Amino acid sequence: MRHINSKTGLFCVIGDPIEHSLSPIMHNSVFEKLNLNYVYLAFKIKKEELEDAVKAFRILAHGFNVTIPHKVSIINYLDEISKEAELIGAVNTVKVYKNKLIGYNTDGIGAIKALEEKTSIEGKKIVIAGAGGASRAIVFQLALRDCEITLVNRTYKKAVYLAKEVDEKLNKKIKTEELSKLKEIIKNADIFINTTSVGMYPNTNETLLLAEDIPEKIVVMDIVYNPLKTRLLKEAEKAGAKTIDGLGMFVYQGAEALRIWLGIEPPVDVMRNAVLKALVGS
Repeated sequence: MRHINSKTGLFCVIGDPIEHSLSPIMHNSVFEKLNLNYVYLAFKIKKEELEDAVKAFRILAHGFNVTIPHKVSIINYLDEISKEAELIGAVNTVKVYKNKLIGYNTDGIGAIKALEEKTSIEGKKIVIAGAGGASRAIVFQLALRDCEITLVNRTYKKAVYLAKEVDEKLNKKIKTEELSKLKEIIKNADIFINTTSVGMYPNTNETLLLAEDIPEKIVVMDIVYNPLKTRLLKEAEKAGAKTIDGLGMFVYQGAEALRIWLGIEPPVDVMRNAVLKALVGS
């Protein structure tokens, strides 16, 4: 059992809502395993509190993660961002280094690693729901892999804007459709990725698709990890489709953050098991 003392360093995650986050369990499991004198906490930070919070963390923290709804707006308060974060236009990891705040994005890398554990992605037809911070990271990473991407979003303008950005920055065309067309579009897709919060705790009965809407040949990935098996994934299983839960992406993006902060090779199995144990409640 680790003891917190006057030399304990702080890492944290900020967002709103944040009560569902298992990042503290995951990262603290690493600090305990490797006997590192750090602690990782979660802070609920509202949009209007973001600037003040960032000022405080510049002094108090060694680094922090950023989740909904701050992944894009956080950029306004940072000193530097990595090339990848600049390309994506969203930040989920911040390193405090010599009084500077440097932003990174590990979401896309995490998603690609989780996908490639289960399926190949090169040249595949991929439908992505959502156009927020996590979606941006995944869309840009997949566009770099020459995938054929169709983006759907409840606010259609956001999807169009993101597609335009990808075209301008990477010279890659991606299709956009209204969310209402989703059932029609996925009939010809190889992979469907939900990057929205639909189905996330506590609204666990929500889903974008039912079993009757999902082709058997498709791979369905949901980046929501709480609950581990979302309603969407249950419906996909009923349809006979291959499923990928949000745990892999969550763990891999967290591992990448630890590499950035501490320069260590994180014990991914320890991280995965800690989160899995918390999710199954044992």
